[in-house]
Amino acid sequence: MQNLNIYAFADEASGQVDGQIRAMLRNGLQGLEIRGVDGQNIADISMDKAREVRKKLDDNGLKVWSMGSPIGKIDIAHGDFAAHLEKLKHVLSLSQVLEAENVRMFSFYIPGEQYDAWRQKVMDQMGEMLRIADGSGVQLCHENEKGIYGDMAPRCLELLNTFPALQNIFDPANFIQCGQDTLEAWAMLGDKTRYLHIKDALATGHVVPAGKGIGHLPEILRDFRAKGGCHVTIEPHLTVFSGLKDLERAGEETRMAYTYDSSDAAFDAACNALKDCL
Repeated sequence: MQNLNIYAFADEASGQVDGQIRAMLRNGLQGLEIRGVDGQNIADISMDKAREVRKKLDDNGLKVWSMGSPIGKIDIAHGDFAAHLEKLKHVLSLSQVLEAENVRMFSFYIPGEQYDAWRQKVMDQMGEMLRIADGSGVQLCHENEKGIYGDMAPRCLELLNTFPALQNIFDPANFIQCGQDTLEAWAMLGDKTRYLHIKDALATGHVVPAGKGIGHLPEILRDFRAKGGCHVTIEPHLTVFSGLKDLERAGEETRMAYTYDSSDAAFDAACNALKDCL
């Protein structure tokens, strides 16, 4: 698409990098928001594995746009933050090998929606992660997600205003699942958004192809591009794929209304839905 770079969580098409490459090529995508790599989370692969993946992508004219890491997806009350910082350092090192410009991150699971009680600890730990990333040449990008501090637009805006170095990823479906109107969220966050996750949902929270839910994807995409935005990541979530349960908080599950015969079919449908919106 003219002046728009389209990436994807292609591990939803295949758990294997070779299958992800085939999925990206047949849909005309530019590359990956890399998350699952041959049975491992991107944050857990070795440097040698990163070099292997990089070569395969280079050979096919593809790139890594962002590290789809789980950084920040730990409990603010009981998570091992010291160990988490070591994981962040490893992810930043992998980013250098893969030449990823961004690391996707979160703002910690909050027990019992006690946002005020845990606000200061969230800010302290977010600040520490940003200090570690400073000078790496990689942007830390916060994604709104149910259950974390930055689940609703006002708290996302608070994080972005508190930390000017922090970038924003706007995920419409995640806002819907939290009861946040996406146009209201976009009015707050649009000017601060580095890139979009292309994922839509119904009012029930069921994930649907882009443009089929209440996320106002066509309108948001139009305004995003008018503001100069030129990067998006497709995140299908249209059928259960290997590893999805590992991405959710304990006791939660992603609800999906659209299902397909295969992961490849679901991935292709998500790509086509974005193209229809455009």
